[in-house]
Amino acid sequence: MKIKLYTRRWCGWCQEAKAYLRQHGLAFEEVHVGDNPAAYEEMQKLSGQRFVPTIVVDGHVLADFDVNQLKTFLAKLNVPLPTVPKAGTSNCCGPT
Repeated sequence: MKIKLYTRRWCGWCQEAKAYLRQHGLAFEEVHVGDNPAAYEEMQKLSGQRFVPTIVVDGHVLADFDVNQLKTFLAKLNVPLPTVPKAGTSNCCGPT
């Protein structure tokens, strides 16, 4: 599975999307469109709009979204969300 996330540095929804993907152990390629005109044009062609964040998962596009819309999008695509242990917990060794 290939995930590409188009972002701008100042975008709060972009920060939330990156945090969500990281929290769920999903690898993604981040593309900053603010300082890359070619990437901005590519994003516009893929999504038909100019807003970030825009995510592409195996050719499926979601643009201008919040985390709840991202969750729904990933669920519709049957993207598995790996279980990531919460900070301060361990699944290492069990009782000794």
